[in-house]
Amino acid sequence: MDKEKISIIPKCGDVPDLSKRKFVVGTKQLKKALVSSRARYVFLAENADPAITEPIAELCARSNIQITWVSTMSDLGRACGIEVGAAAAAVVD
Repeated sequence: MDKEKISIIPKCGDVPDLSKRKFVVGTKQLKKALVSSRARYVFLAENADPAITEPIAELCARSNIQITWVSTMSDLGRACGIEVGAAAAAVVD
């Protein structure tokens, strides 16, 4: 699985509502979830700093977890039910 962008959620309208699911937000929490094999679906913001998203994309590739790319950090934050942007989030077990 390469690090290329696998799928893209179009602007705002189709961003899934993650606030009703068990999820983690932020790179530190997401890395912990990936290492412990709890992450099921990973969402990364396209406009986030690649220094943040690249290591997560590599962990996802090693764990064979598909990445869904969201157009902006603010869209991803809104999907998670928070008032600030998020570079990364994941649905977890």
